[in-house]
Amino acid sequence: MHRAPVLNLLRAHLSRDLVAHEAEMTRLTIAFVETHEDCFLRSQLSGHLTGSAWIVDATRERTLLTHHRKLDKWLQLGGHADGDPDLLAVALREAQEEGGIQKLCPVNTALFDVDRHWIPERKTEPGHWHYDLRFMIEADPGEPLVVTNESKDLAWVAVSDVTKLNPEESMARMVRKTADYR
Repeated sequence: MHRAPVLNLLRAHLSRDLVAHEAEMTRLTIAFVETHEDCFLRSQLSGHLTGSAWIVDATRERTLLTHHRKLDKWLQLGGHADGDPDLLAVALREAQEEGGIQKLCPVNTALFDVDRHWIPERKTEPGHWHYDLRFMIEADPGEPLVVTNESKDLAWVAVSDVTKLNPEESMARMVRKTADYR
């Protein structure tokens, strides 16, 4: 079953000590994957899986954020699975495509965070859920960045300042987890 590896990742994440809201989102994501064989495809109009990279420096004091053009928010880098069931590979690919960084090292192959968020309706697509599987990735802040048409800007930001740019709980939760994640 092509969904088995992602279900294993999600179930392992659910067994960790999660705050109640993230635990509920993880359960909802498991249920979504179990009931939608096409969960990796954008053509699943109710929602689909995405992979994100919470990119940090070696000291865990800075993170790389993108000022997302469509959503007009500072966020971690990431994107659609587009049929790829390996969400870590998706997160790495999206980080390279959206940030230009080539040297990326996963801190762990386990999930760092899980989020479920609503994407508003656009001209050509209905509103839908993103079931976002997030991985912590280490990179060198000295490596050149490339701003693509998906971003207004890219910036290495002090982890302690992330919520000044985006106060959403989704971002605050990743900030709280950063120092202790291994």
